[in-house]
Amino acid sequence: MIEELLINQSPVQAIVVIAAVCALGLAMGKIKVFGISLGIAFVFFVGILAGHVGLRVNTDMLNWAETFGLVLFVYALGLHVGPNFFGSLKHEGLPMNIWGFALIVVGTVLAMVLTLFLPVSIPDMVGLLCGATTNTPALGAAQQALKQLGEPAESLALGTAVTYPLGVLGVILSILFMRKLFVKPRDLEVHVNDDAQTYVGQYVVKNPAVVGKTVGELSNIAHFRFVISRVWRDDKVIVPGTSTPLVKDDSLMVISQKEDVDATRVLFGEQVKTDWNREKIDWNGIDAEVVSRVIVLTRVVLNGRRLSSLHLRDSYGVNVSRVIRGDVKLLATPDLILRYGDRLTVVGHKEDVDHAEAFIGNAVKTLKEPNLGSIFFGMILGLILGAVSLSIPGMSAPVHLGIAGGPVIMGILVGALGPRLRFISYTTRSASLMLRKMGLSLYLACLGLAAGGKFFDTVVRPEGLMWIGIGFVLTVVPTVIVGLVMLRTRKMDFGTICGILCGSMANPMALGYVNETIEGDTPSISYATVYPVDMFLRVIIAQAIIMCFV
Repeated sequence: MIEELLINQSPVQAIVVIAAVCALGLAMGKIKVFGISLGIAFVFFVGILAGHVGLRVNTDMLNWAETFGLVLFVYALGLHVGPNFFGSLKHEGLPMNIWGFALIVVGTVLAMVLTLFLPVSIPDMVGLLCGATTNTPALGAAQQALKQLGEPAESLALGTAVTYPLGVLGVILSILFMRKLFVKPRDLEVHVNDDAQTYVGQYVVKNPAVVGKTVGELSNIAHFRFVISRVWRDDKVIVPGTSTPLVKDDSLMVISQKEDVDATRVLFGEQVKTDWNREKIDWNGIDAEVVSRVIVLTRVVLNGRRLSSLHLRDSYGVNVSRVIRGDVKLLATPDLILRYGDRLTVVGHKEDVDHAEAFIGNAVKTLKEPNLGSIFFGMILGLILGAVSLSIPGMSAPVHLGIAGGPVIMGILVGALGPRLRFISYTTRSASLMLRKMGLSLYLACLGLAAGGKFFDTVVRPEGLMWIGIGFVLTVVPTVIVGLVMLRTRKMDFGTICGILCGSMANPMALGYVNETIEGDTPSISYATVYPVDMFLRVIIAQAIIMCFV
């Protein structure tokens, strides 16, 4: 029986071997040595060891599992960061991509300099660079360019195979090195854009210019956005509508952006010092007549609709003060496009809120079942996108986004734009994490099993150790240099910096380690922000080096 499960190649044997490598790697990844653990990246090294001791899986099955795991991981990653991707790209995307490009330049220049002092040809160095940056699409582009020049391309792939494992580990070690010696607690604090955060304040109408104007008129003339959820007047509480006029000494509950607090105070005249932004406020205990309830949008027909098109204020007499999407609190502006799974904070009289709840859905149980059909369909679209040939002037061969680039871009597009097209892409946080971790585990296990058989034989070749050393230098030196410079600028938190480093080095394995050791989504967001552009640039640079210097 043991022979059937571990040795004789079959579908069952493939599942057993890959599952065993994943299980053992994930278990050993939790072991800490001097306070350091490799996390999910340990699956890769268990796979190498398994391949070295003779465990073999049918090549077609191994390739299928490796491809499926990578596609699942990058698509789920894109889907996860998609809703906040373009907001991040708008505010910080350009600086992130500039830093990613700086990392590419440093690594490429270092590789070219090393060819002047070491007995390594340009094609071999390109292969070492592709492995050091774990960028197989660049390897494919370089091989194609060599074949068109009539030159052999075998050494390219061999160089990549030798340096790839330490390319994976090198980024992780660089991050560990910086965190242990240079990162301070304040560097781990997330720098969040103020315009993505709401502020709840209480104001008193003292400004004569405001008195007598309706809420709708005031919203039209103000240069910033706000929502008035309650009005206290003569010991009574009012749920205001657009036609509700404001009276002198009215006390208002106003939700605005953090950056607009001073403008809101000037607009109404006076701010009450009560802190309405602290945790654990009993909103239903403030007034006996008005309740506040968080209602989850689960009606499919409302996905992608603008908040104003729901007419909640006119139809039900309620106000939506905030919309919580993931971990971000959004101001409930009329033009806000709602997404399936958004949590709406609805304020009004109990009966009115009940009616609004029935309209919005609030079927929380349905959220526990991810729409797997849309996930598989999105993966198909991602693979189609990755297969599209992109012709670039001056390049002899077309460029492809590949099985990593296409799905991650498609995941971002579906996550960000799906609601506009009535495409249900909602996935619970736990389900998204499970999909990403399962996909990455499969990919790492298969990658290790494929490399393990010939890895140690290659290492003991005369040039093997030198190649490994070069690859390690090409991984660690640029990563540490650029990482420390970013860290010293104090403009980004360490999680964001790690995501940029992992994305520019095309290293999803290192990203998996970072996500396990740093809280928050900033590593994944910055990774997805720089990965498509930097992966594309590395493909072009690899071809350009071959065409210009060979």
